[in-house]
Amino acid sequence: MYPQDCRYSKDHEWIKVEGDRGRVGITDYAQKQLGDVVFLELPEVGRALKAGEQFGTVESVKAVSELYAPVAGEVVEVNAALTSKPETINKDPHGEAWMIVLRITDPAGAGALLDAAAYQALVDSEAK
Repeated sequence: MYPQDCRYSKDHEWIKVEGDRGRVGITDYAQKQLGDVVFLELPEVGRALKAGEQFGTVESVKAVSELYAPVAGEVVEVNAALTSKPETINKDPHGEAWMIVLRITDPAGAGALLDAAAYQALVDSEAK
């Protein structure tokens, strides 16, 4: 269910590492927990983030949730299309609904994240 080429945080963010960059979004599980997403706040390009640091918020009809950087890095790209169409997060959380691209400053950080099978086990345990 979860893409094998991504790594996952326990906060339900995913990162797809491509060289020294990583594309970040929230998982399908996270968007289902939120419900219909209506607003998204993302950081400015150039912002430096530590692993686990809040980089934005996502608001749904049910709640507001913080977004956390799965690894340390500098924001080099922001998916501005999402701010005008936040509902994309509900439709394609692992594809078109990527949120930011980081230039990764600690390559070992991604290795410490969960693979798809471990993330699925986490989701299964939380669903109980």
